[in-house]
Parts: sequence; structure tokens; C-alpha cells
Amino acid sequence: MTGILFTISLFILQVAQAAQPLAISVTDDMGNTVRLSRPAQRVISLSPHVTELIFAAGGGAKIVGTVSYSDYPAAAKEIPRIGDNRLVDMERIMALKPDLLVVWMHGAFDKQQERLRQSGIPFFFSEPHRLAQVPETLQKFGSLLGTEAQAQQAAAEFRQQLQQLQSLYGGKPIVRTFYQVWHQPLYTLNDRHIVSDAIRLCGGENIFGRLTTIAPVVSMEAVLQENPEAIISSESPDQRSNSMTQWKALTTLLAVRNQNLVTINGDLMNRPGPRIIDGARAICEALEQARQHRQSTQKGTS
Repeated sequence: MTGILFTISLFILQVAQAAQPLAISVTDDMGNTVRLSRPAQRVISLSPHVTELIFAAGGGAKIVGTVSYSDYPAAAKEIPRIGDNRLVDMERIMALKPDLLVVWMHGAFDKQQERLRQSGIPFFFSEPHRLAQVPETLQKFGSLLGTEAQAQQAAAEFRQQLQQLQSLYGGKPIVRTFYQVWHQPLYTLNDRHIVSDAIRLCGGENIFGRLTTIAPVVSMEAVLQENPEAIISSESPDQRSNSMTQWKALTTLLAVRNQNLVTINGDLMNRPGPRIIDGARAICEALEQARQHRQSTQKGTS
């Protein structure tokens, strides 16, 4: 009788354990392990690119708070704001009772993260530095949010498009490129940023890629000295008309002589989210056009 009772008790225990969801464990972009006992239901996104990634991974409805400029997709505009990339409202965050914070690591956030850490809310730091990390992040969000199927599909679509670009532009002649984030002051990005990975994918070389600061300010004289073959500006749509004005008069620049001044939507490239594959495609097309202009110029001088 005792043996039968033991067997029944063991069976009940096994059933109970099987009914419990397995603990979730993923590694974020800072190398930290993020553990949840169950999929997150109330998420706060502290970056526009994070908001886009979560929506693409199928968890948009679980975002209860986000920051300024989280405007894509359209549904993101309806999410309550809890601050911006400089300052967040700590009381508002606590009142929303999140079970997951997805944050972007930057200097301004350092001052506030310790208090959020003390709250015990799990953190996921998101800052992909390579295009291949974007689908990986989508899958991780799928695990954290319990939306694995949609996240897997989004990741597969991204990888397919990435492979297509690699097949089209791998091995192409190098185009030395200046990537302009802002024109006053003149901001660019170094090789640690995901934008440089897109430039490399397209057969380009970031002329300021070796600078130590990830988003350095450079001078016009430095650009003139490097003499890039292409200049790509990624400013916001309302700034595009001004972004190239300062270069057009500098006819000694190879990019100007060969008519390789290109503007693209900054939200596509400067946010390391799922739409960055569209921005990478725009860069690839711009650099391919520069190669064609190069050939035309060479024929004209021969």
C-alpha cells in the first residue's frame, strides 16, 4: 500500500512539474543573462529601435510604456510615454508595474539605471552592432514574450533578405564612404556601429570607421582630406534638404564630382531594428550607383 501511495505521489509531482512553464533564459547585448519564470506580460521599451523589434517579434501589445520617437509601427504612437533618451520618469515606470525592461545603453541612462536595478525588474540591454544580431534579438524577444512563432518568422525573413544582399554585393569593388548622421555639428559613426556593418556588406569602407568614439564629431577639413567617393546622409526627412548643401559647392570632393551625394531615411539606418535591412539595401544601391559613375568617369577621361 505504501508503495502504491509513493507511486501516485510521484506521478502527481511529475504532472505538476510538467504543467509549470519552463524558466526562460537569454543573453542580452551586454553579455548579461536575463531570466524570467514565465513570458513577460508588461514590458517597457526605452528605445525606438527596441519598440520596433518587439512589435516585429509579436509582442507589441505587451508594451505598456515607451519613450519619445517610438513611432513605428503606427500602433506604437498610442503607447504611453515615460520619458526620452535623456530622462525617464521613474515613478511612472514603477506605477506601470512592468515585468521586463528593455533598454538601450547610453551615457544619459547611466545616471538612472541603478535605481531601476534596485527595483528588481529584469533588464534586457539591446544594442546590436552587426546586422546578423537583429534576427537573433528577434528570437530572444520571442522567448522572453512567449511569441516564438512570429519572432521566428520575422527572423527568417530578415536573414533571407540579408543573404540576398550578401549575394548581390559581396566582392564588389570598394567605395570609400562618408556617413553623415547630422550636419551641424558634423556627426558620423565608427566601425563599432551597425551602420558600418551595412556599409561593409555593400562593399563600402567607412572613412572614419577607425575612430575610437562610436559617434564622433568630425570637421569638413577632415572629410576633404579623406576625399570619399560617396557621401550618404541619414538625417530625418524634414532635414534632408539641408543635409547636403554644404558639400555641393566643394567641387574638389570626389563624391561631388561624381554626383554621389545620397540621402536616406535616418530612421531606417540609425535604429538597429528590423527596418535596417531596408536602409542597408538603400546604401547598397547608392554604392552600386557610385561604381557606375566611376566607370562613366573613367570612360570619359580615357
